[in-house]
Amino acid sequence: MMDRRQFSLGCFAAVLLPHLNAHALSLADISNTQATQGLRAALERGARAAVEQLGRPDGFMGNAQVRIPLPGYLNDAAGMLRTLGQGARLDALVAAMNQAAEAAVPMAKDLLVGAVKSMNVQDAKAVLAGGETAVTQFFVDRTRSPLGTKFLPIVQRTTAKVQLAQRYNQIATKAASLGLLKGEAVSIERHVTDKALDGLYFMIGEEEKKIRRDPVGTGSALIKKVFGVLPKSI
Repeated sequence: MMDRRQFSLGCFAAVLLPHLNAHALSLADISNTQATQGLRAALERGARAAVEQLGRPDGFMGNAQVRIPLPGYLNDAAGMLRTLGQGARLDALVAAMNQAAEAAVPMAKDLLVGAVKSMNVQDAKAVLAGGETAVTQFFVDRTRSPLGTKFLPIVQRTTAKVQLAQRYNQIATKAASLGLLKGEAVSIERHVTDKALDGLYFMIGEEEKKIRRDPVGTGSALIKKVFGVLPKSI
């Protein structure tokens, strides 16, 4: 007999089945093992797709949804700086930041896949009970802190190659001379790291939504079986 402490998908059936077609496969028909394996497949699929989309030339720069902007105070002062002939430097800085993120993101794959492999039955329970970004939240909870720690030195090495710090310092110095730089200067490497992670999780979320809305389209029978019985988001 199954240990009662284990995650029973049958308990979700009572909540979710009213939303499903009466003839559809129910959650109660899916074993704990199948549920966990299906969710692992979905997580890994979403993570790999996000990394592939972002970790290439123009992965960030060419996508307005994740493109990394100037740090706040520089973004606010950009208009004035452009009128003072700093437009080319601003553009070069934005390009360098996004290039650094594009170079760093592929390094996230191992940590993301490791998080997938660590998924247990209780994790599966939380994801199935969650909303359409529950998979993404799983990644954030498990990987944001360690990934940030690993990302930062990668970003630092990458930004050194494209002289990001030098480009930033040129702009920051000009902004400071105009009284536009308030308080401590932002760490440009930290800014890139944080925004790169934001973009990564955003794209994982977009992939998750696709899987939940069209599990058949994944081509995976197991993902179809698990996600195919969940109510679609409106």
